Formats: sequence, C-alpha cells, structure tokens
Amino acid sequence: MRRIPIEDSFDLHSFLPRDVPSAVSDYLEEAQKHGWREVRIIHGKGKGIRRAEVRRSLAVNPLVAEIFDAPPERGGSGATIVLLKSQLP
Repeated sequence: MRRIPIEDSFDLHSFLPRDVPSAVSDYLEEAQKHGWREVRIIHGKGKGIRRAEVRRSLAVNPLVAEIFDAPPERGGSGATIVLLKSQLP
C-alpha cells in the first residue's frame, strides 16, 4: 500500500490507470475527513483518457457534490475541481 500525503490537490501522473479509481476514492475520503470542501484532481491533458476515467469515478462517488474543469491558472482541462458534500455528523 502506498502512503499519500493529503493536500488540497492530488496529482495522478504517477499512478497506473488501473489504480486511478481506487486512489481517487481513497483520496476523497481522506480529504473529507480533513474537512475540505474543495479539492483539485490533476489528471493531465493528454488524449483525455485519464480525465474521462476520473470523471466517471467522480460521477458515482457519494462524497462528490459537483465537478468542473479547473480554471486556467489551476490547470484548466488538465485538472478537475471537486466540491465535496458536507461530512455527516
């Protein structure tokens, strides 16, 4: 198991494609535990394959309230901003 420091952004470039969905899910759980409402997932621009996989994973994740492309100064289409739902008491 790989230990990942929890920050407000998560760079997926070092992950194998098969590990992306579980890595994103684990990251979002930890981010919510830290009380963050917004995080940035960096998937890169490339051909859009990783971006599409990240978006599919986020679309079914119960912690996610909203997703959208990052603004240009935060990565544009190479990153996705995720708004997390409030943690239930």
